[in-house]
Amino acid sequence: MMDNNDILLQVRDLSIAFGGRTVVENVSYTLGRGRTLGIVGESGSGKSVSSLALMGLLPKQASVTGTAFLSQSELNAADCSDSCRPNRLRATFRSDCDKINLIGLSEEQMRSIRGKRISMVFQEPMTSLNPVQRCGKQVMEMMRGLTTDHKGEQRERVIELFSEVLLPRPEKIFDSYPHELSGGQKQRVMIAMALINNPDIIIADEPTTALDVTVQKTILDLLKQLQQKHGISIIFITHDLGVIAQVADDIMVMYRGKVVEQGPADQILHNPQQPYTKGLLACRPPLDERPRRLPTVEDYLNGTKDLNGTIDLKGTKDLNAATTTPLISVRDLDVTYTLKRSLFGRPLQTLKGVDGVSFDIHEGETLGLVGESGCGKTTLGRALLRLIDHSDGSVSYRGTPLDKLSSSEMRALRPKLQIIFQDPYSSLNPRLTIGEAIIEPLKVHRNTQKNPKDFVLTLMQQVGLQTDWYNRYPHELSGGQRQRVCIARALVLQPELVVCDESVSALDVSVQAQVINLLNDLKEHYHYTYLFITHDLAVAHYISDRILVMQRGRIVESGTADELFSNPQTDYTRSLLDAIPRIK
Repeated sequence: MMDNNDILLQVRDLSIAFGGRTVVENVSYTLGRGRTLGIVGESGSGKSVSSLALMGLLPKQASVTGTAFLSQSELNAADCSDSCRPNRLRATFRSDCDKINLIGLSEEQMRSIRGKRISMVFQEPMTSLNPVQRCGKQVMEMMRGLTTDHKGEQRERVIELFSEVLLPRPEKIFDSYPHELSGGQKQRVMIAMALINNPDIIIADEPTTALDVTVQKTILDLLKQLQQKHGISIIFITHDLGVIAQVADDIMVMYRGKVVEQGPADQILHNPQQPYTKGLLACRPPLDERPRRLPTVEDYLNGTKDLNGTIDLKGTKDLNAATTTPLISVRDLDVTYTLKRSLFGRPLQTLKGVDGVSFDIHEGETLGLVGESGCGKTTLGRALLRLIDHSDGSVSYRGTPLDKLSSSEMRALRPKLQIIFQDPYSSLNPRLTIGEAIIEPLKVHRNTQKNPKDFVLTLMQQVGLQTDWYNRYPHELSGGQRQRVCIARALVLQPELVVCDESVSALDVSVQAQVINLLNDLKEHYHYTYLFITHDLAVAHYISDRILVMQRGRIVESGTADELFSNPQTDYTRSLLDAIPRIK
């Protein structure tokens, strides 16, 4: 039990409803000073909504009940009258001044809390940062009205903070626009923005989702260092218990708006009591074994998972390159981008996105392609399908060079070469229903499939979509369901090669397990060949037969999944492996 003086935030019976529909029900927890509370659960469990309520950021139609008492800090005690200032030796406060109930505060009252006492690091920094304002100016805006410093002093404070959050060349980044920074750098700008007014609490809402494992590790280490230096309390929201294990002192697990389990991190991670928590822990691909199927949360909730059963290990496919004709053969492939041209169009500055890459993909195998963002993985995958042009080298399909094909010949080959994009929402037309989106490739390629709608309905069932969703629109489905639509759309033409471009990176670990199982089932049934692009070596190890490691446009290491995982040959591969979140 924490002493009352150690409690910074105490939430009791927090409930949130929209239009009579309750989305958060009777949530209670305590956040200690200088401690990290991890809130874990799938999308839609109420994690973010409950935290937005503390910041007063919910829409007006939201109905919020319960209490959230924020204890006074010594720093903010100066705001109290002389008669109720704290005894600094005992650090206690009078009852009428020591706590603020965040629920029900007016917007004007909330302004003195938001950003000053509680700050938030949002999930997607690109949509949270203003694309037409320089990064430094956006951070300076957070200081408006809260400091009497001149602009020059504010600029120095922001640059100093940029250095503290380990941003390279802080003076240059101060004057840079968000699109000029990498994902990890943009997230550091968001962290600096949250820290600029020395808050007591930082709410980190999925701050590492879809980031490279190496960048993720850097962000997690950074948050821990800043917490130790400034004594900040953190509410860390995520769907991944592996990530939570790196940062949290206490854990609260949420499911469908309710708290199903909470307690010290060691207790939750090593001795979970609830089936839902056990499922979240189990559905992450294991690092020391390769079961034939990943368990899912539903297996635990339905009681169908045999916890004591034997594990059927996956075997690596025996592919004899000497006797097997490759489905795809890549030789000395270069993709060059022109960064700057002269007045007459002559290239002045170029960048090689792919640099002299060679490999084969054999029929029926899953080839993993891993590396950090910006290393050229997606560029290589798209060049493979001739969605972008390569500047040198060759790509051959069953011995036929693709760059020698005319537009009409390439169009005829398209049904055999398909791609599943990373973001299912932006890759689906919001004006087309689910059924129309899946059936569209059949119309475009003039497929002679008899009863195409019946075929699509059957395919929807095979990928785990309900047939009565045929007339629904993408915004009516969850992220995992939209990804299944993209999978169905890619498979409707019955291709031979499917490029999976980070197709599970931004999904909940529970949904990720379902999609990985689905891809494996479809591969086994239809003998598909996959190029599986990801930055997550744990996922690549589980699903792949062979793995290529890419760095700065080049393949730096390759081998079977088990060999590469157990005996990496390069420092870069070892750094990727070391960055995988582990529950110790």
